[in-house]
Amino acid sequence: MEDTIITKKENGWKWATFALVIVLVAVVFYMVGAKGGTTGNVVDPGTQPVPSGDPTKVTVDDDAILGNKNAKVTIIEFSDYQCPFCRKFWVETYPQLKKDYIDTGKIRLVFRDFPLSSIHPMAEKSAEAAECVREKDGDSAYWKIHDKIFSEQNILDSGSANGAVTKTVTYNNDDLKKWAKDLRYDISDCLDTGKYADEVAKDLRDGSAAGVQGTPGFIVNGQLISGAQPYSVFKQAIDAEL
Repeated sequence: MEDTIITKKENGWKWATFALVIVLVAVVFYMVGAKGGTTGNVVDPGTQPVPSGDPTKVTVDDDAILGNKNAKVTIIEFSDYQCPFCRKFWVETYPQLKKDYIDTGKIRLVFRDFPLSSIHPMAEKSAEAAECVREKDGDSAYWKIHDKIFSEQNILDSGSANGAVTKTVTYNNDDLKKWAKDLRYDISDCLDTGKYADEVAKDLRDGSAAGVQGTPGFIVNGQLISGAQPYSVFKQAIDAEL
């Protein structure tokens, strides 16, 4: 009888230890992802996964373009303005990509919206706000508010416009209006009426049809790259096309 009790206690300790290890691994994985140690690809649990898609058929539509419009390589970015991994790409990869390839005329970057609204409630309105600013002054204005939305979230996140990305940031429509106002654009009426809601929804549909399942997602001349990948991944894909 005593041996049986001891065995049960030993088994209990083994299971408890095993469960503790699983919990610790999960916590470490979460912390690493949040600190930016992984590539990251945020998937909306409120949508059905797209079993397949054809990235070769996606177009630039009528969305904002940065760089040489006649460049040999086109990168179409499907992004969510409230997604921390999209902001991670903007902080860690985008600056070098812009310096080496966009500013030199080798590629053009097209920004299309892929708001994961069930987990990022401000993503859609942020996308609409950017379109409202673009209406005022074209693509150049769009990229200003694009940078502004990400940089202001970074300030709220880590205290610096180019600081570490650690979490999803909470903000509201008034913040979006203020950020636009800081750039001397009044978007209050445009944002409140949802003028560009259909435009944002179309981007989401097109991204899903192309096989994008999470954010950020990039299509480089028809090749899908998922997640906030490091610069080296984009360099390899771009150079192969050049």
